[in-house]
Amino acid sequence: MTLPFKNIPANLRVPLFYAEVDNSLANTATLNQRALIIGQITTAGTGTPNVPVISQGVADAAAVGGPGSMLHLMTQMYRQNDNFGELWYLPLADDGAAGAATGTFAVTAVPTANGTLSLYIAGVRISVPVLSTQTTAQIATAIAAAVTATPNLPVTAAAATSTVTFTAINKGPCGNDIDLRVNYLGTAGGEATPTGMTYTITAMASGATAPTLTTALNNLVDKPFDFIVCPYTDATSLDALKTLLNDQTGRWSWQLQIYGHYFAAYRGTLGGLTTFGVTRNDQHGSIMGFNDSPTPNWLWAAAFAAQAAVSVRADPARPMQTLALQGVLAPPLKSRFGLVGDRNTLLYDGISTFTVADDGTVAIENAITTYQKNSFGQPDNSYLEVETLFTLMYVLRFLKTRITSKYPRMKLAADGTKFAAGSAIVTPSMIRADQIAAYQELEFAGIVQRSDLFAQNLIVQQNASNPNRVDVLWPGTLIAQLRIFALLAQFRLQ
Repeated sequence: MTLPFKNIPANLRVPLFYAEVDNSLANTATLNQRALIIGQITTAGTGTPNVPVISQGVADAAAVGGPGSMLHLMTQMYRQNDNFGELWYLPLADDGAAGAATGTFAVTAVPTANGTLSLYIAGVRISVPVLSTQTTAQIATAIAAAVTATPNLPVTAAAATSTVTFTAINKGPCGNDIDLRVNYLGTAGGEATPTGMTYTITAMASGATAPTLTTALNNLVDKPFDFIVCPYTDATSLDALKTLLNDQTGRWSWQLQIYGHYFAAYRGTLGGLTTFGVTRNDQHGSIMGFNDSPTPNWLWAAAFAAQAAVSVRADPARPMQTLALQGVLAPPLKSRFGLVGDRNTLLYDGISTFTVADDGTVAIENAITTYQKNSFGQPDNSYLEVETLFTLMYVLRFLKTRITSKYPRMKLAADGTKFAAGSAIVTPSMIRADQIAAYQELEFAGIVQRSDLFAQNLIVQQNASNPNRVDVLWPGTLIAQLRIFALLAQFRLQ
C-alpha cells in the first residue's frame, strides 16, 4: 500500500523520524453565520457611510449611528432577540435629496382635572403630567420638553402655540413609519387621557427618498452575511438586494456560493399587504406583514431577522413558528389579521405572518419567502418556506467543506483503473460512495431524509469532454417541518 504523503520525499535517506500532518479527515468546522443591519446614521454618528463594520454592542451602535438613529435603534432591537451572534452594520447617510417625515400633536382643549398623558412615539411611552391650570400652549410646550428629555427617540420635537411638531432625525420614507399615538395600553394598563383634554394627531408623513444601496452593497465584496436586515420596502431597495443574492450572478450563484437571506417588514391593511406582496417574487427575501403596531417596520425587520438567526444557527431545518419577537408591540386587537381569509391569504401572496398571545407577545407564525411563481408565471411552492433555503445553504456548505478538505490535491482516474491502495487517486465510484456516506451523516443530523432513495438516484460520472472534471447529480430530499396537524374527530355516541 502506498501512503499519500504530501511533503515527505520518497528518496529520503537521512535517519530517523519525520512526520507530516494531514487534516483532510479532521475538518468539522462550520461557517460563522453573521448578521448585517442596513440602517441610516445621523451627522452625529461616527460611522463611514457605505462601509460595513462589525458591531461592538448597542452603545457602539449609538456612537456609530448617532443616538436615536435607525442604525442605533435597529441594533438595540436586534440585540433584544439575538444577544450572541456576530453582527455587522452597513451604515447609510441620508440621501442628499431626501425629505424628513413630520407629524403633529395639536392640543385642542385643556383638561378639567389633572392627569397624565401617555404619548407613544415609535412604541416608546412618554408620560407627561397635565394640569387643569395649564393652557393649550403650555401643555404643548410640556409635551415637547418631555420628548426632548427622552433619550434615543427617532424624532425631535418643537412646540409652537398649541401644536407640537415631530421631525424624524433620519430623512427618507422610513420616518413615515414612526407611529404616534396615546394610551396604547388603555385603561386596563392604567392609561387614559386626562378628563376634558382633547387633541388631534397627524401621523408622520412626507418622508421621501431612501438612500441608494448600490455602493453600500458592493462594499460587502465577498464577505458572507446570512441574515440581512433591510429597513426598506420600496421596489428599488428590494430589487438591489434581489440582485445581490440572485442565483445567476449573485451570492447564490455557482461561482460565488456566499448565500444569504434578507428580512424586511411592511405595514399595511390586508388589501395593502396583498397588493404589495404579489409584486415581489424572490426566494432570498422574507417580508413580515402587520398593521397598526406602534413599532416601526424597520424594528420589526430587526427582530424578525434576529429570531431567524438564532433558530437557523441552532438548526437550519427547524420551523420558526412560535418564536417570540421580543420588543415588538402588537397591533390592537381590532387591527390584527384573522386566520380565515386574512393570514392564509397573506401566505399565498408572499407575506409572512405572526400571532399574538393573550399577554401581547408577538410570535412568528409562518416565515415564508416572497417567491410565488416560476419563470413562466405559474404558481411554484418549491421555495415557499424560508427553512428550505437555509437548509440548502447548510447542505451546500457541508458538501463544499467535505470535498475541499478531503480531495484538495487528488488525481482523477476512471472507474476500473488499477492503482496501489493509498494512492492520491480518486475515481467516480469512490466519490459516489463518499457522497452516500456524507448524506447519511446529514440524515443522522436531521437535515435530509430518505438516504435509501438518495443512493438509488445519485449519479457521479467523469465528464465526457473534460477528464479532469466530475459531474454529480445530487438527488437529496430535504427534511420537512411539521406545520399542519389535521384531525378528523370521527366520534361515536355508543
